[in-house]
Amino acid sequence: MTQPPPPGAPRARIPGPQQPPPAPPRPGTGLWRRCLWGGLALWALTAAVTYATGSTTLLPTLILLGSFLVPVAFVLWAYEHHGRSLGVSMILGCFLTGGVLGVLGASVMEYYLLRPSLGMFVGVGLIEEAAKLAALVFVLRRQTRVRGVRAGLVLGASVGFGFAALESAGYAFDAAVSTRGIDLRALLETEILRGVLTPFGHGLWTAITGAVLLSRRRPDGRFRLTVPVVGAYLGVSLLHTLWDSTHGIALWMVARLAGTGLDRALFGQAYLPAATDEQQHLFTLLSAGGLVAVSLAGIAWVRSLAHRDPPWRNTP
Repeated sequence: MTQPPPPGAPRARIPGPQQPPPAPPRPGTGLWRRCLWGGLALWALTAAVTYATGSTTLLPTLILLGSFLVPVAFVLWAYEHHGRSLGVSMILGCFLTGGVLGVLGASVMEYYLLRPSLGMFVGVGLIEEAAKLAALVFVLRRQTRVRGVRAGLVLGASVGFGFAALESAGYAFDAAVSTRGIDLRALLETEILRGVLTPFGHGLWTAITGAVLLSRRRPDGRFRLTVPVVGAYLGVSLLHTLWDSTHGIALWMVARLAGTGLDRALFGQAYLPAATDEQQHLFTLLSAGGLVAVSLAGIAWVRSLAHRDPPWRNTP
């Protein structure tokens, strides 16, 4: 028989139902939105001050803000939604190091291998996609545990967006410098256009090749040049070629419908002489429609890859 506790002794507490430990706080989300809208406001303010003062010292700030704003926002989105396990340093390394190496490699190969011709865009697509893929392999060469579709999509997109940011900065600089001095209007138009189109170009294409490459990486970290990897590379090179050729293809189609011949000179000049208003509207429609078609094909490809990896669907 259990003896009652002596007077004044503390009574034992009866344990209640066990509560699960509190979940660790999730890192703040929405950083990519703040980066995008805050950076857009800074870019617009910089453009207004540059226009009002005519100061050329603000041009580097304007070019860098406009060129890196959208790529950085999309990389932050990819990190927040699907890349936290990869870490900031790896994603940042792919964005900066991979982007720079991709631009340098593509520039050298295009300089020595390409000449102006009707097939030049095919060479550009093959060279730039190979340069970005090689840059991704170089950055991840010692990260032997990094593999899988999700890692390939995020890290491949990081390399592609880094490439796109640096390329856009170059195009913006070329647009700003003219024989008549600084053309601020051309600079702003170039940055706006490339900013809108950036999510559907280099980042999307390198995400596809990165996903296929890392999904077939060996457990020991060695990369394999398999048939699916080569097929993905050729496929995104085709999308790249079609993207760059959309303007010329639309011009060719308008010329064919108008019953006029189209020689190489007209294709290189990228305009149809003596075009009517209807032909100009048709050209604009075909150009925009071609870009939309290529973008939808790339998005559908990325979605099909993402749905093959079950952890991707469960990632918050």
